[in-house]
Amino acid sequence: MFNFKNLSPSQVSLVLAIAISSLVGLANLILVKSWVIAISSFLVLLLVAYLLIFYFLQQFIYRRIKLIYKFIYQTKASKREEFYNKYIIPQKSIDEVKEDVEKWAEQRQGEIEVLRKNEEYRKEFLQNLAHEFKTPIFAIQGYVDTLLSGAMDNPDVRKKFLENTSRNIDRLVNLMNDLDEISRLETGEQVLYRQYFVIQDLVREVIESLSLKLNQKQIVASIKKGCESPVYVFADKEKIRQVLINIIENGSKYGKPGGTIVASIYNTDEFKVLIEISDDGIGIDEEHLPRIFERFYRTDKARSRDKGGTGLGLAICKHIIEAHGESMHVRSKPDVGTTIGFTLASSKE
Repeated sequence: MFNFKNLSPSQVSLVLAIAISSLVGLANLILVKSWVIAISSFLVLLLVAYLLIFYFLQQFIYRRIKLIYKFIYQTKASKREEFYNKYIIPQKSIDEVKEDVEKWAEQRQGEIEVLRKNEEYRKEFLQNLAHEFKTPIFAIQGYVDTLLSGAMDNPDVRKKFLENTSRNIDRLVNLMNDLDEISRLETGEQVLYRQYFVIQDLVREVIESLSLKLNQKQIVASIKKGCESPVYVFADKEKIRQVLINIIENGSKYGKPGGTIVASIYNTDEFKVLIEISDDGIGIDEEHLPRIFERFYRTDKARSRDKGGTGLGLAICKHIIEAHGESMHVRSKPDVGTTIGFTLASSKE
């Protein structure tokens, strides 16, 4: 049996026209017994039947195709779009329309998947946010309740509890400040004051400012040999200082006692500079790498919270680098170490 499934409207019209004109031509041959009349009637009817069938088939199919397009775009058509729907769409083949619908379906499926992931991240973010706030708030509440219950009369207990309360308040303030900074970076409200400076000098300043923390774990921080020659970058110096402080601080928190932190600086081309900070610490499992720049994401929640911090440091770093129009990356392996890098412009663009 003949399969019409994969035929275009013009092919379907031609097949039907041939069938009809063949029957009429055959009838004329039998009745009139003239090959000339039979062939002439066959050809004339073939042309007329084809044009009529194709026209009405087009009208029937594309009236419904217009409805499909209206459903796909879900918008009120303007006069220009009405012209498109009326004159341009009918020029498309069924295969082209099929491709359009398939693309639309794939796009919608992709959007649904993105929404689903975003919803998961949103729930996780709200849970983490609630936890980050609850921990210091409940601690403050406990200290205050204990003091009001009579512990205030004991000078030693009172001082200790007030000091602990003060530390938790500082944690809340830092959390709010970090959230506010991320919000301003995301909305573009954070103004960048770009200037030329030598990136190696800034790295040395940051290492010096963190020397006490580094010395506590006997970690040696330095600039990689061969990368000492001055390299100028064009960026917000204080914001990049904040990025370097966060990365090197993380290297000291999760580094091995007696370990190293090494800063590498490379001119990738005449426009970009690559800065990488590497440590030989505990490293990060591969499954966590795509998410370490998310707000509050911790690879080991219990251990990470013991190290302090708001869980927003790397998220802020990523936003700062992206606000410069640059990118940030990470490479890591458990028990080998972690390298976090970012690019900066070497000149005004």
